[in-house]
Amino acid sequence: MAAQSKKESPLLNAYLVLGEDALKRNRVMTRLRKRLETMGDLTFNSDTFDGQSAKGTDIVSACRTMPFVSDVRLVEVENVEKLKKEDAEALVAYLGAPSATTVLILIAEKLAKNTRLYKAVSAIGQTAIIDCTPPKRWDLPKLVRDLAIGHGITITDGAAETLINRVGEDTIYLDNELKKLALAHRGLDPVNENEVLEMVSRTVEVKPWEFVDAFAARNIRKCMLCLTQMESSSPHALLAMCTTRLRELICAKSLADRSMLQALPATLGLPDWRVKNHALWARNFSAEELREALISAMDAERRMKSGENEDGVFIEWVLQSIKRS
Repeated sequence: MAAQSKKESPLLNAYLVLGEDALKRNRVMTRLRKRLETMGDLTFNSDTFDGQSAKGTDIVSACRTMPFVSDVRLVEVENVEKLKKEDAEALVAYLGAPSATTVLILIAEKLAKNTRLYKAVSAIGQTAIIDCTPPKRWDLPKLVRDLAIGHGITITDGAAETLINRVGEDTIYLDNELKKLALAHRGLDPVNENEVLEMVSRTVEVKPWEFVDAFAARNIRKCMLCLTQMESSSPHALLAMCTTRLRELICAKSLADRSMLQALPATLGLPDWRVKNHALWARNFSAEELREALISAMDAERRMKSGENEDGVFIEWVLQSIKRS
């Protein structure tokens, strides 16, 4: 391989770009291609295969082909997890003695670490496995803010959360919507929630936990808005989730009264991030309000099961439970 800059590690003969974050995979591939383009013309020195239909022997043949007026060839294989066993084994054998003039890039959403192909790539070098695992839901707002900066704008926390709620957690979709917002935004102020609501169409259904969070925050307007955007969540399931949240808030209020809030995650058996707002939400209710809401939930469930209009009973219970005196 040609000499690399001091800031970059030498290119390996094979990589596995692994994970379901499509945006991260695309960026990794762009970066690798740019490095290879500095070493020669890829126009006649690159091949792309789809693991769903490719033959292992054809991939290996492409890897063994000498580059034309270039120091290196690029061979990409998408959907590697869909390779047939015999085709994957052909790549395992090749990786035991890879061509010095080819960079083989295997791309997969999922590939178990105990597979022979994963182990064969891993043996190429410490950086051969490139992790493209999607960010956790609680990390997405920060990612959105970072992506926005890359498009020349900033975005408020509330707007970032709203964007995620409207288009989902796919980073490609989030980045595309940020591009649109950047083109339309004027001025130096951050993009706000109203801009997102105006410009970004909802493409995903509201998640049940969004409704439950609005319920815990006693936000009637948001609760009703969420219900209009939840087609697949039954009132029975939502009632059960709300009663679970009420029990959690009762526990939070009890621990707060004894200055023991730090014990809440362990008491509930939940990670810290799941209960970070519980103390605030619990302060919005009196202990009596929480108990009454929990008791009235049993009556609501009985009425729903007895044949009354389920949606009507549930909405009545929600409004009764979170309205302020």
